[in-house]
This record gives sequence, C-alpha cells and structure tokens, in this order.
Amino acid sequence: MTDLDPAHPARVVVAGAGLAGLRTIEELRGRGYAGAVTLVGAEQRLPYDRPPLSKKLMTGALDDTTLRTELESLAVEVRLGERATGLSDGVLLTDAGQLLFTTLVLATGANPVTLPGPGRQHVLRTVDDALELRKLLTPGTALAIVGAGWIGAELATAAARLGCRVTVLEAGRAPVAAAVGPEVGAVTVPWYAAAGVDLRLGQGVDEVAPGGLALAGGEWLPADVVVTAIGVRPAVGWLDGSGIALENGVAVDGQLRTSVPGVFAVGDCAAFWSGRYGRRLRFEHWDVALHAPAVVAANITGGSEAYDPVPYFWSEQFGRMVQYAGFHGAADRMVWRGDPAAEKWAVAWLAGDRLVALLTVGRPRDLLQGRRLIEASAPVDAARLADPEVAVRDSVLR
Repeated sequence: MTDLDPAHPARVVVAGAGLAGLRTIEELRGRGYAGAVTLVGAEQRLPYDRPPLSKKLMTGALDDTTLRTELESLAVEVRLGERATGLSDGVLLTDAGQLLFTTLVLATGANPVTLPGPGRQHVLRTVDDALELRKLLTPGTALAIVGAGWIGAELATAAARLGCRVTVLEAGRAPVAAAVGPEVGAVTVPWYAAAGVDLRLGQGVDEVAPGGLALAGGEWLPADVVVTAIGVRPAVGWLDGSGIALENGVAVDGQLRTSVPGVFAVGDCAAFWSGRYGRRLRFEHWDVALHAPAVVAANITGGSEAYDPVPYFWSEQFGRMVQYAGFHGAADRMVWRGDPAAEKWAVAWLAGDRLVALLTVGRPRDLLQGRRLIEASAPVDAARLADPEVAVRDSVLR
C-alpha cells in the first residue's frame, strides 16, 4: 500500500469514465486497495464499450454496451455528467466543484476532429452519437463519410448493410494509410466497391454545408447525413498550465507516471515511453485501455511495473477481420505473406531480421504466433515468413 499521512487518508480520483477508468478501479480493488475512490465522467452514462458502436450497435444487433450495470461492489463514488476542467496541487477542478486527491489517474480519452462549415456533421465517439446515427441510417439514405480510416471503413460497412447509399471521401492516396501505409491500405480499395460503397481517394473537403459537402476543387456532394471520421485528438486541453507535461497527449514514463508526482495517465490520452520501440507512443486501442490500467494500479499500490506492450488492434470491415500487432515505425522492409487479392493474407514488417509488426486478414493464428515472436524479439527467416504454408512460429531462425 501507498504510505500516507494518517491525517490525509488515501483517495484516488479517476478522471474519465471509459474502459480505462473502470479497469483502473477494478485493478485497484483487485489488488486490495482499500482507500476511497472517486470516478468522474463527463458523460451521463456508466462506463461502456466503444468498439461495438460502429458495428453491432450500429446495425441494431446491440442496444447497449455498458460494461458494468453497477459499481457499488467496487465501493466507488461515481460522479457522472461532471467534466474535469483543471488541476492544481492535490485538487482536481471540475465544472461542478473541486475534488481533493492523494493520487489522480487521467483517463479522459480523446475528442473527434471536426470539419469547418455551418452544416450538420455527425461524429462517432459515444453511445449517444451511435444511437442518433442509427436512427438516420435508413434504406436509401445518402450518407457521406469523410475519412477512410478504421472508423470510416467500419461505419461504411454497417451503413451499406443497412441499405444506405454510401460515399467515402479520403484525402489520402489509400484507406487507412496513416495506420498501415498506402501500399497496404491500397489493398482494401476493392473491398469498398464490392460492398457498393463509392470510395473517392485524394478528395479533400472544404466545408460541411447544409445539404452536403463543398469539396476541394469546387465540386458539390449532396448528402442526407454527413459523418466526419478524420481522427481524434487526446482530450488534454484542460491540463494547459497544470504543470503536466504534454506531448501528443499526456507524456508518461514507462510506469505511466506523469511529470507531476502522484498523477498517472492511461488510455487514449496517454503517450507512454516504450523501451521496446525506443520512442513515445500513443494509441487509441481497446487493448491499451484494457491492460494498461493493471500497471497503473500496481504502481499506485507500491509496485514498480512497466508498461511496454506489443500493441494490438482489430477492425471488422466488409466481411473481413483485420488484425494488427506491433509497431512498424522503425521497419526497413515489408514481407507479404500470401496473395493480398485473396480472401486471407498477411503482411509483416521487419527491422533487420526482427519481426516488429504484422497485419493479418482472416489469419488469426498468424496474428497470435506473430505477436509472440514480436514479444520475444525473435529473428526470423523472411523467405519462410513469406510462405503462407509455413507457420509463422516456424519462421524463427534457429
């Protein structure tokens, strides 16, 4: 347990009521932390799961993604509909007052980037966003999605299935290019056409206007519904002037500690130092929100654990399961595994003879084995890795 002045009993305040915030509290209680815990969340909802919002909830297969219907068993004070607004010495400022803490966990997530213009534009970040969109996505609706990233692709998949007329506008050369590069992203282009989605690459948008989009170059695209899916930014503006170091989010060390003693950060808002990759990384991945809180809780309760994962995410789009493990920022070559025009394939990134990242489509075993090799920093034979008939684990150099 953390040593504390008896006159100032322990209180952990968690700012952010998403998965990362909830998991932090669950891990604290699981490790025997008996002090007071307060959860502050900007939304008027209990913590919920985000990945289904663009998938099963959008298509009506789910109506609710709440992670826990009660928090009483965690002995936590829950303050929903309350937004963090500032930080001073031992005090979290909110739009409803002040909260004293001995330890603070920042888990405020990220906010969607929007486009200029007076027209109505939707984003897909919250349950309320998703439920509102779902009502609008009826057969024949002209839907314009700006951005062909993961969320744009998943939403296009759901909307096409619901009978909408879908156009996706992407300023880059290929879908998901920012995440996996244009060469890999280009492989997904035919998926859009096969689903009846009109994908327009290299197409910028000047503004959202009533009734549609004013496109770069002067063209007008009429649309009944516009969704902006061009990414998010970490929700850290409220920390300006607080003394918390910011660097593409809240800068934290390998133990997820911020520059201010007693303050941690986790989830989408946290840019953590990775010894594995030798750089600071920030991901908006469910896997990070699920697992990083265990490190925060361990260190709050007197431990000295490091968070240095092999990053992982997945996307379900156009009838395919796409999975990615690792980080290819320092890779010096790509190795295709199988034919990318086929139903199932993979692509690997190597740094020297080390596997540093792997993307798979419909090959979950490859992903599982590859993630283990990345974790072990094992050298691999590129020729064997490229052969889809050879198990990924058997590509290791002996």
